[in-house]
Amino acid sequence: MPNLEQKQVVINEVKEKLEKASSIVLVNARGLTVEQDTILRRKLREGGVDYKVYKNSIIEYAVTDTEFAEIKPHLVGPSALAISYDDATAAARIISKELKAMPVLKFKAGVIGNVLYDDKGVVAIANIPSREELLSRLLGSFKSPLSSFARLVNEIAKSKGGDGAETPAAEAEAPVAEAPAAEAPAAEEPATEAPAEEPAAEEAAAE
Repeated sequence: MPNLEQKQVVINEVKEKLEKASSIVLVNARGLTVEQDTILRRKLREGGVDYKVYKNSIIEYAVTDTEFAEIKPHLVGPSALAISYDDATAAARIISKELKAMPVLKFKAGVIGNVLYDDKGVVAIANIPSREELLSRLLGSFKSPLSSFARLVNEIAKSKGGDGAETPAAEAEAPVAEAPAAEAPAAEEPATEAPAEEPAAEEAAAE
């Protein structure tokens, strides 16, 4: 009974993680040295990935009735479970980067975006850039035209400055030429007073 209770505790632990997970990846990590295992765990932890070796029976019970149930046929042999949360491709991407340094590390399968992938499929998923990298590329594409425009404006400013002091002087005199146009309404004011003088002329005629 104690063993069953302990097993249920672990199953519940995995279930709680799966409820918040965006993807899971199964790997065979048998043969890793202690140093390699430590490095892998640290990098996955830094990437926001839960990584732990579980018995296949534990994983099988935990994924039952979840979106990750399709992983069951791959629960054969040693299995380590990597669970991603915010970034669905994080586990696959981080583990993939360590395959050359840790050749005994093998992908088994993964469920990412509610889709089951075999070992080759997980490798393909691992090549998808992270969300942060995609955003960085997008921002870079926005900045590039702005930088080009800024350089163009700078070059135009420099070219104007190279013509000498005449260009600023011409620009300074431009408003003076427009000044009379602003005073034009003042010249029309006497014309508006003409009707006021008409009665005076009529009085003179009456006399």
